[in-house]
Amino acid sequence: MLISERIFLLLEEKNISQKDFSSRTGIAQSTISDWKRKKTNPASDKIMIICDVLNVSPYELLSGAEGKNINKLDYVMIDKRSDDYKFIERYRKLSGGKKNRVKGYIQALLGE
Repeated sequence: MLISERIFLLLEEKNISQKDFSSRTGIAQSTISDWKRKKTNPASDKIMIICDVLNVSPYELLSGAEGKNINKLDYVMIDKRSDDYKFIERYRKLSGGKKNRVKGYIQALLGE
């Protein structure tokens, strides 16, 4: 999948129009339309602003990971400023034993 195709999928998921995306990124609407019509990708100097507006990491935008066996949480759209995101990031840094303790605590809280 092209980067531009991922951008349009993200725009659809986030309910952002091309016009709104253009005004938020400062990228001309005609350029954005060209990505779709000509199946081209954005210039590399635009990637960071695109990621910022779409609230995704460059890795998420640029990786061609579709169809690969990856952890689904890597691609769930979570606001990176949220407590949920911070929790997941901290959890990922834990050792295996500590992860198991967290899982056990969550199960106990949920009454499982």
